[in-house]
Amino acid sequence: MIHLIVGNTGSGKTTYANELKRNIKGVVFSIDTWNNVLFLPDKKETDGLDWFLERIERSERIMLNLIHQLEDLKTDTILDLGLSKFGHREKFRKFAEMNGYIIKLHFLDVSKTKRLERVMTRNTEKGATFEFEVTNDNFEFMETWFEKPTENEMRDGILISEI
Repeated sequence: MIHLIVGNTGSGKTTYANELKRNIKGVVFSIDTWNNVLFLPDKKETDGLDWFLERIERSERIMLNLIHQLEDLKTDTILDLGLSKFGHREKFRKFAEMNGYIIKLHFLDVSKTKRLERVMTRNTEKGATFEFEVTNDNFEFMETWFEKPTENEMRDGILISEI
C-alpha cells in the first residue's frame, strides 16, 4: 500500500509518517531529507521554485522505482512529499492505479496558527524533524500554494485534525 501524507507546512507530516512507519512497518520517503542531503548543499541564492521542483521530480522518479520493489516485497510506502497540489497527488494515484497498488490519503488538517508555532519552534530547537529553516516568507508562500484535498480525494482517506 502507498500512503500519501498530505498537509501544509508545519502540520506534522514527518512526525505522523514516522509514527505510521512504526505502526505498520513501512518505509518513509521524506522529500525534506532528500532535498537537504542531495540538493541544498548545491543551491545558489538565485535558484528558485523551479530549481526545487525539477529536483523533486528527479527524486520522485527514483522513488517510483523503489515503490515497485517495496510492493513486490509487500512492504508499505509512506510518502512524506508535501503533496501540496492536487496534480501532485494525482500523479501518485494514477501510478497506483496503473500498477494495481492500493493507495491511502492521510490529511493532516491543522490550523495556520498551530503550524506557524511548530515551524518557529522547529527552526529554533532543530529537533528530530528539522532539515532546514523555514522562513516566515516560505511559510506564507505555502499558504497560497497548498491545495486542500477535495471531498473526492478524501473518500476512504484519513482525516487527522490538530495533532
